[in-house]
Amino acid sequence: MQVMQDFIMTYGYLAIFLMLTLGIVGLPIPDEVMMTTVGYFTNTDLINYGAAIIISFFGSLLGMMISYMIGRKAGRPFIDKYGKWVGLKEKRMIQVEKWMKKYGPYSIILGYFIPGVRHLMCYFSGIGKMKLKTYIAFAAIGAFLWCFVFITFGKMVGVIQ
Repeated sequence: MQVMQDFIMTYGYLAIFLMLTLGIVGLPIPDEVMMTTVGYFTNTDLINYGAAIIISFFGSLLGMMISYMIGRKAGRPFIDKYGKWVGLKEKRMIQVEKWMKKYGPYSIILGYFIPGVRHLMCYFSGIGKMKLKTYIAFAAIGAFLWCFVFITFGKMVGVIQ
C-alpha cells in the first residue's frame, strides 16, 4: 500500500495510468484501493479531481482493450488447449459464448464493480468475439462509472478526516 502511494506521489498521473492499465490486464494491483487513494489525494490537492478521473478512465480503458485483444487473438486456442484442466470444455465454452452474446455488454458494466470479474469479462468478451464497437461503448461506460465512483468515494473519505 505504501509503495503504491509513494509511486503515485512520485510519478503522479503516469503512475495512475500505468497501474490501472496493468491492473486491468491482470497484474495483482489492488485497483479499488488505488482508486480510493487517488480520490483521497484529490482532496489533499496532490492531484486534480477531474484530471484523475480522466487519466484513470483512459488507463482502465486501455487495460480493457489489451485484455479484449488478448482474448480475441489468443484466448480460444489457449482454452482449447488448457481449458479442460479448469472445467472449460467445448460445451461450457458454447454456453459462455451464448451468455456473452445475450448479456455480455451489460455484464461488462456490472462486472466492472466486482473484483476479478472485471478482468475476466474483458477476456471473455474477446474470446466470444463481441463486436469491437459494442465492446468499446460498454467498456467505456463501465470504466467511467467505476473511476468516478471510487475516486469520488476517496475524495469524500478525505473530507471526513
